Amino acid sequence: MAPPAPIPPAPDAAPGPHSRPVTGIAGKVALVTGGSRGIGAATCRALAAHGAKVAVTGRDTAAVDAVVTAIAAAGGVALAAPADVTDPAAVDRLRTLVASELGPVEILAPFAGGQGAPVPTVALGLDRWRSVLDSDLTSVFLTVSAFLPGMVERRSGSVVLMSSTAGRVPSGANAAYAVAKAGVVMLARHLALEVGRHGVRVNCLAPSAVLNERMRRFMTEEQLTDLADSFPLGRIGRPEDVAEAVVYLASDAASWVTGAVLDLTGGRVTA
Repeated sequence: MAPPAPIPPAPDAAPGPHSRPVTGIAGKVALVTGGSRGIGAATCRALAAHGAKVAVTGRDTAAVDAVVTAIAAAGGVALAAPADVTDPAAVDRLRTLVASELGPVEILAPFAGGQGAPVPTVALGLDRWRSVLDSDLTSVFLTVSAFLPGMVERRSGSVVLMSSTAGRVPSGANAAYAVAKAGVVMLARHLALEVGRHGVRVNCLAPSAVLNERMRRFMTEEQLTDLADSFPLGRIGRPEDVAEAVVYLASDAASWVTGAVLDLTGGRVTA
């Protein structure tokens, strides 16, 4: 078997003039939870590069500030809005802060979560089960519950939820994570049906393996190569691959797209 193609270099980390700007994003207020690292941070940068005013939310204040600084240095507009989105009171304070500093949220990307590490179901325990569901499903519900009413009232908005291939087909992830991500898929479809007539679109992304800090830290080069070779496109996903999908779904180019689940899997069929 031929060696896998190398992962192409990612675009510049900081936003700048985009070669093909999309319509319907410039000037809008976007909120990204889980925005301090990985897919969330890449999404903040991509939306800012297209002219959105981005509220960056995460629990790590220093990491949130670093993303905001990079966006501002490139001429973008960003607000540091650290919060624990599993806490209803914190989410309500977040809504108030963003509205007062940037304006009403028009693009919502509740991406916080990520407790997918393999654990046998018999070893999960109730506390871990509840923690994962709070992190990866309840946090999404709380964020949507805080910001969706304003979108419905204004009859405009785009919501992009974050699932995973683990929520689409059985995988090596723990069962609580799989159940939470499957719940995100159904939440997106249910909301799309509810709020479509109010001018609000709700879609969902389900990425497979996307290169992140944890993978770089704990996987050997051989393991990364083997993983890349398992995808028909011959490489692991990049955070920017997912971020550009968010840009599409938030833009006018997707104005007739709602209730969709976009599988970002490098060609690996999930269903």
